[in-house]
Amino acid sequence: MEAADAPSNSPPAASRHEALLGKYVLGRLLGRGTFAKVYYARSLADGAAVAIKVIDKSGVPAAMQARVLREVAIMSRLEHPHIVRLHEVMATRSKIYLVMEHAGGGELLSLVARRGRVPEATARRYLQQLVAALRFCHGRGIAHRDVKPQNLLLDGRGELKVSDFGLSALPEQLRDDGLLHTACGTPAYTAPEVLRRKGYDGARADAWSCGVILYVMLAGRLPFDDSNIPAMCRKAQRREYEIPSWFSQTARRVVSRLLDPNPDTRMTLDSLADLPWFKKDSIKDLSGLRRSTSLPAVASGGGGEYGSCMAANAFDIISLSSGLDLSGLFEEGGTKSTEKRSFTSTAPVEGVLGRIEEAAEEMGYRVERRKGGSLVMSKDHGKVLSAEAVEVAPPLLLVELNADGGRGGDVEQLSWTGLRRGLGDAVLDWLGNTE
Repeated sequence: MEAADAPSNSPPAASRHEALLGKYVLGRLLGRGTFAKVYYARSLADGAAVAIKVIDKSGVPAAMQARVLREVAIMSRLEHPHIVRLHEVMATRSKIYLVMEHAGGGELLSLVARRGRVPEATARRYLQQLVAALRFCHGRGIAHRDVKPQNLLLDGRGELKVSDFGLSALPEQLRDDGLLHTACGTPAYTAPEVLRRKGYDGARADAWSCGVILYVMLAGRLPFDDSNIPAMCRKAQRREYEIPSWFSQTARRVVSRLLDPNPDTRMTLDSLADLPWFKKDSIKDLSGLRRSTSLPAVASGGGGEYGSCMAANAFDIISLSSGLDLSGLFEEGGTKSTEKRSFTSTAPVEGVLGRIEEAAEEMGYRVERRKGGSLVMSKDHGKVLSAEAVEVAPPLLLVELNADGGRGGDVEQLSWTGLRRGLGDAVLDWLGNTE
């Protein structure tokens, strides 16, 4: 019996007798989601405790596959003391295994439920850790969009860990107005502008959620709680909530400024981090951390509070090689065939794209220039080549070539050979499969 079919409180049957893919021994069930189960496990290599999310591919609707891939992509590039770390991704024909850091302290929600509420100093410490993690994400163009106590875990030392990035937004999801437009999240913790299905700034929406989290920790209940979601939204918009008498005056002001239904006047997380109340007994500012393998941050030109800076790290480049192409986690049906090549270059963007354009035209492709440093090259039988160049750290370019074989099957090897010949010394290094 495979993981998704196992009894609710036991690991997959096969893993009781042999290690999962020869690397981990699964233990008790820690939790379950819509199409995944999370198990406690131990590594055979060093005995370390981990949590493994087992995703049954057959149970993931096509419309939700992008959410799974987005979670993997985001967690793989975020290494921060207060974000659950993704150690590795493994996959078989039927399952995807996300091997993650194990947070043995459980959910923050369970802690609040056991105590009724937590002291202000404790709430401030958890808020400091949450804000450090979110500012780290925002600095890389990522908005969480589902910040709630169920997604805030505690490790064995009681340190907070942000988890579940399945609803997070990447910079490429911003529209031309620099805003996000997808309504998502948990209504009780979601900013009013998100629920109104209007354009919104993801970082400011996360700030609202932090206000709800702070209120819940201090009060032991939700500020806006109604089984009727439209009614709850009206309460949030009208700021209809009560502040318990035990809140300090400063805590009252912080909650009020975070729970401002107008995102333009709502306190940002950067402003919150500058408050003397917030800095009291503060942890070291971790919002600016990058992985040790990171390249320097580069401008991305996005919009909103968090769209001005992105960091490119080793995973960003390696994940574009064919060996770690995340789209391969789900097998695509039909007869279409998509291939990918990636390379780095120190030549100017225009120079690289010009070389690609010349080579493609020699092979009979029709070339169309697109905004943002990209080309689309089409041929008979629906065969399409595309090229996109991104400056990851001046003067280093990362260029991705994609080929869709269309109805005619695989793009002929001649296309790749012609492009490689045409690019010549413009290529610094090919990534992944270059045959």
